[in-house]
Amino acid sequence: MIVLFIVLMMAMLACAFMAFRAKQLIVSALWLAGCSAILSLIMYLLGAYAVAVIELSVGAGLVTVLFVFAISIAGDETVEVKTIIPRPIALIIALVAIVLLGFMTISSLTTLPAATEPSFSEVLWQQRGLDMLVQSGLLFAAVLGMLGVLAEAKVPVKEKKTVPAKEPQASQPVVKPATTAVREVKA
Repeated sequence: MIVLFIVLMMAMLACAFMAFRAKQLIVSALWLAGCSAILSLIMYLLGAYAVAVIELSVGAGLVTVLFVFAISIAGDETVEVKTIIPRPIALIIALVAIVLLGFMTISSLTTLPAATEPSFSEVLWQQRGLDMLVQSGLLFAAVLGMLGVLAEAKVPVKEKKTVPAKEPQASQPVVKPATTAVREVKA
């Protein structure tokens, strides 16, 4: 079981690294969705069923849709930015965070009780039914909100009352209006 967690942690870190290194924002958002999906799998295996379902639906689902929508509106331009933290210090901080996360994950595995776990469908539909209804409502509201944002606004057009111009009849000649010239008077 510990080997499975180590493999999942390495896969999640690989997805996070690829999200960080991707040159295009859309590719980075998809790598981040993969990272969130693997994280929800790890949470489910650790026994946090409700948090795993929420992470999968919100983290990997809704947030990814919002990222892709924002990127499609704003455009996918890359900007070169100078780093604030020097590379060696950032590498040391990242390695310390990875080691601490791995240590906490592995140490929590040894303290898990050896109880039988209910099936995913039992947890999802019988024990957490209200949570699923709330999440479904939130996702439905998010989809409706996106449709509202993307819909074109139909503004009512005010009709102007125009007097139809009289068309000249064939028997009457067309007369152009005379122009008057203004002469300047020199004093």
